[in-house]
Amino acid sequence: MSFLANVFVALVAALHFGFLALEMFFWDHPFGRKLFEMTEEQSGLTAALAANQGLYNGFLAVGLIWGLIARKRDFVIFFLLCVIVAGVFGAMTAKFTIIYTQALPAVIALGLTLLARPRF
Repeated sequence: MSFLANVFVALVAALHFGFLALEMFFWDHPFGRKLFEMTEEQSGLTAALAANQGLYNGFLAVGLIWGLIARKRDFVIFFLLCVIVAGVFGAMTAKFTIIYTQALPAVIALGLTLLARPRF
């Protein structure tokens, strides 16, 4: 894959590690409540669900990094598609801006990955 494609894939992975941190560790803290526009009661009631969601974001990030390190283009493509589906679903069911923060970077990374000549 090209250097630019790898950079965008790494960026998507970094975003998902960030989502993991926000959802697992900062959801029920003032920073998380402000970011997600929740009351203390709302964040407390949903913290376990958010932590589970954060763990899945971590799995996506690890899959992308694994694909980059192992130079497995098919892994990278699979995990980028998973990110895109998750981003579109999140935009439809939670908050529309997820389409920009999650799905769009993955679409760009996927496009660059597909355009890059695979090295065998």
